[in-house]
Amino acid sequence: MSISADVAGVIRSVEGFPKPGISFKDIVPLLADPVLCDRLADALVEPFRSEGVDMIAAIESRGFILGSLMAQKLGCGLTLVRKKGKLPHVTVAEEYDLEYGSAIIEMHEDSFEKGSKVLIHDDLLATGGTAEAAAKLCKRLDAQLVGFSFIIELIGLKGKELIQPYSENIVSIVNY
Repeated sequence: MSISADVAGVIRSVEGFPKPGISFKDIVPLLADPVLCDRLADALVEPFRSEGVDMIAAIESRGFILGSLMAQKLGCGLTLVRKKGKLPHVTVAEEYDLEYGSAIIEMHEDSFEKGSKVLIHDDLLATGGTAEAAAKLCKRLDAQLVGFSFIIELIGLKGKELIQPYSENIVSIVNY
């Protein structure tokens, strides 16, 4: 079977979480399978192997898990994109809209050197707001954005359209 089919086969949909009308895509069963996680990390980095990625900017919190495996496979660094107030050093921040309000994410101001080639990774692309905010932070820190990678894309929410101006190189393994 393909990596997409194998990953889709273990993602659990939890109806009504975190609120009625939402079908939450739970990757915890995926994480229990080390062989599948390794294959998934390979699939996520393959389109970026020739890009000379210097840093993966992994988005809180599930993005950290595969982001670290991806960084090992690419031989690059990992930096964290976190909710406001969670990083201990001097940060840069970006506010973005959610369905039900707004949020702020941050990165350390010294996350990477100017001109670094950065790949943004998260587990899920929905409306694209968080990924776009991460892209804005990377650009503010003078990164060359090489692309985005996601385990899951909820295609009906059109998040890809929001982030395409930052990079056309957008990889998702499973689409719902």
